[in-house]
Amino acid sequence: MTTASDRPPTAADTATVHLPHQATPTHDNIGAPPEPPAPPAGRRGRKLLIAGVTVLALIAGAGVAANWAFQGEVPRGVSVLGADLGGLSRAAAAAALREHLAADQKLTAPVQVRIDGAGKTATVKPADVGLVVDVEATVDAAAKGRPELFGERTVTPVIAVDQDLLDAALRKAAGKFGTAMRKPAVVFDGVTPRAVHPEPGRDLEPARSAEALRAGWLGGGTVTVPLVEVHPVTTAAEVDQLLETVARPAVSGPVTVTSERGTLSIPPAAIAQSLVLTADKTGKIEPRIDDKKLRAAVAAPLGKLEAQARDASFTFAGGKPKIVAGTEGITLDLAAAAPQLLTAVKSTSDRTVEAALTKAEPKLTTADLEKLGVTEKVSTFTTKFTGGLSSSRSQNIVQAAKQVRGALVLPGKIFSLNKHTGERSYKQGYKDAPVILNGKLVPGVGGGVSQFTTTLFNATYYAGLEDVEHKPHSYYFDRYPAVIESTIFYPDLDFRFKNDSPHGVLLDTKWTSNSITVSVWSTKVWDKVTTEYSPRRNITSPQTITLPDGPNCIATGGLPGFTQDAFRLFHRDGKVVKREKFTWKYDAEPNYVCGGAESAD
Repeated sequence: MTTASDRPPTAADTATVHLPHQATPTHDNIGAPPEPPAPPAGRRGRKLLIAGVTVLALIAGAGVAANWAFQGEVPRGVSVLGADLGGLSRAAAAAALREHLAADQKLTAPVQVRIDGAGKTATVKPADVGLVVDVEATVDAAAKGRPELFGERTVTPVIAVDQDLLDAALRKAAGKFGTAMRKPAVVFDGVTPRAVHPEPGRDLEPARSAEALRAGWLGGGTVTVPLVEVHPVTTAAEVDQLLETVARPAVSGPVTVTSERGTLSIPPAAIAQSLVLTADKTGKIEPRIDDKKLRAAVAAPLGKLEAQARDASFTFAGGKPKIVAGTEGITLDLAAAAPQLLTAVKSTSDRTVEAALTKAEPKLTTADLEKLGVTEKVSTFTTKFTGGLSSSRSQNIVQAAKQVRGALVLPGKIFSLNKHTGERSYKQGYKDAPVILNGKLVPGVGGGVSQFTTTLFNATYYAGLEDVEHKPHSYYFDRYPAVIESTIFYPDLDFRFKNDSPHGVLLDTKWTSNSITVSVWSTKVWDKVTTEYSPRRNITSPQTITLPDGPNCIATGGLPGFTQDAFRLFHRDGKVVKREKFTWKYDAEPNYVCGGAESAD
């Protein structure tokens, strides 16, 4: 057996090894223990070689490990919400994270939110408030930092939320809470200014709410958002300053506005009505002149300087529509002059402002009307009445017809008879005539307008226009077509139709001593519109009721009640392309007899 001492020397054994220099004993190391003798050269060389190889191997291994850890843009060992993103590119990591999030149902579940100190809770849906994991920002965070060679690094996801949507959702769901801050203002009691000092309140602060939701969302359970003290931006001292430097000088006298058409004097009362010294939602006061309020306050003198624009309109000549051209108006531009007016009202000496005159174009021009296609009579309907034009009822029918004649309904717009005529009163020329009230005929202003309403309803019905609102009478009157008729009573019962055609709709009315006619001018959409009736059913007989004599008793002959259907048929190219069903149940009209104590048979 060959040992290390008797085998032939190898290159490793004979390699030169540089050892530390052996110091010569000096005064400083006299008495120090002697150093142990160096081991034989062969054995020591082999140990050094083994140590060197080990170090090189460790260095090489560390290099391989580091290279492995840094593979991809996201270092190895990095995870987000349990998703391993290590070693992936940013794009691949984003895709992997999105897939992982999509499978997590709690990320779409409603979140319970408690408003601290308000005793209120709300439930918000993540999708409604933009509450999501921001994948791109989270991957950016994951890509930063050192790799984990022998462990794992968990990255906290970046949460995004729309704080304005969150604030709106909390307020809607939770209702009233907190205490509103009192906003500062300077108000006028007539022409006397008065300061309203601010007071803080307690309210949600959108940024703080969003911060709390981001922090608590993924932890599960209820998220608490704080109520914070909110202070108006404008302080009490600043309100007092505005009172002295703006409000008091403003009403110290009139302001004069000059123009090419003359001057306008704005009195202190009008200044007080148009000078705005109230705070916005943050409690900040920005003084300004409200030109619309100013116009309303000086409407009479302003009217002498201005000329109103007049829209192009339709009239009727020779039984056909004719366009009357519109005209330009002249307007004093108070909106443009508002900054100068604000400067002037602050001054106690220079209180004159020059304002420009501008042209006011009509809203509807001749060209606009020409495009509407009001070219032909598409429907007409007539009903008969008795009593001649001298009766109050007939006069009410004619008065309504006068107000509606020439009404233009643009495409997509809704016509309301109540809005068009306003309340039908004595001031408008309406008179007392029988109306149905609580099932009985009694005198009432505007009686008879229901007949005009029925005539108008049928004209629009046969024009094929969309019915929006109508209500047939409680009792059937044979002067009207059954079912397709309408009563009206301001303001509770209205008649409305929508111009659902692409053309303008122009209403024309005519009357004789015993009839009222309404025509619709437009461009035909349907070849024709017709009506089919079902048989009458559920017929009931009238009762006889005796009423006391007097001006409120109107005798009737009584009419049977019944239920019936009416089908509106829309025809095009020789075919019925649409059917619309109307159904109404008429009560039996009692036979009212005047002449005694009220009774019923």
